[in-house]
Amino acid sequence: MTNPTPKALGYHFPAEWYPHRATWLSWPHKEASWPGKLQDVYAPYCQFIKAVSAGEQVCINVRDEAMERLASEQLDQVGADLTSIRFYHHPTDDAWCRDHGPAFLVNNGTSGAPRVIVDWGYNAWGGKYPPFAQDDRIPTLVGEALDIPVYHPGIVMEGGSVDFNGAGTVLTTTACLLNENRNPQLNQQQIENYLSQYYGVDQVLWLGDGIVGDDTDGHIDDITRFVNEDTVVTVVETDKADENYTVLQDNLEALKKMRLTNGKSLNIVELPMPSPVIYEGQRLPASYANFYIANAAVVVPTYRDRRDQQALDILAACFPDRAVVGIDSTDIIWGLGSWHCLSQQEPAAI
Repeated sequence: MTNPTPKALGYHFPAEWYPHRATWLSWPHKEASWPGKLQDVYAPYCQFIKAVSAGEQVCINVRDEAMERLASEQLDQVGADLTSIRFYHHPTDDAWCRDHGPAFLVNNGTSGAPRVIVDWGYNAWGGKYPPFAQDDRIPTLVGEALDIPVYHPGIVMEGGSVDFNGAGTVLTTTACLLNENRNPQLNQQQIENYLSQYYGVDQVLWLGDGIVGDDTDGHIDDITRFVNEDTVVTVVETDKADENYTVLQDNLEALKKMRLTNGKSLNIVELPMPSPVIYEGQRLPASYANFYIANAAVVVPTYRDRRDQQALDILAACFPDRAVVGIDSTDIIWGLGSWHCLSQQEPAAI
């Protein structure tokens, strides 16, 4: 870290509810991510794009003209407004743009570029799903397309592993960021320093493990999310026999002990877990916490479950200024992620 870091120059990663210029996506095309179901994910995926594009531009990474035509046809079928959608010919290996997409920071002051991009290293969650070289290039390609400066910290970091309150605090998990398959050369303090300098935060709050079925080694966006500067929603399991019960109770107790930079405790809103979603004998990481906060709506994954409406009602109370929209994620979750995992926000410049 010899050159001035984004934090030193006055940049920070804003909270997801901060106004967006756009949302970035990478068009799903990898059969191995949704074995036997790839065609089934397009309708709900396009419904998601339709909901988001009602309030901001949607930018979609596609391989070439042929994929752009396919995507346009699918979007047209759900009545999406194609004038709010722009395609970029940036080839990808997979669709999980939260993790391989650009991390946009905004400037707190008046000097320098209004926004910069941080291009963290990406290794497909510890090398689990090669190839991933094309995904690893996406943030820099976006920076070139938008003429935005790009920083390269030189370590692995995924967008789904961190959640921000926009006031100096980032929430993450030890299960993911301290996993030896990410940055084995770094200890916890060194990782905190990277988070501070390249996300522009002052405080790192650590939870423990993630939910069963999460192949990312415990991403925060499946368990606990900020909904304002001092409030989080966190998923809890009420069935003591469920294998998620203990880990989510441990996370809840840890949240109760945390303090923000101003010394305040977190306001904690409990969100239910859906009933287990099992497909071909595999428990999937279904969670209502994997919602995406767009300008016009908060898009929430639903699972044809009796708790769907309860979760939507709880989140509606957290976001009185936005419509809360549930979109069926039963097929999407077979890919082991949902709406938040698939999207990355581009904030408007201050």
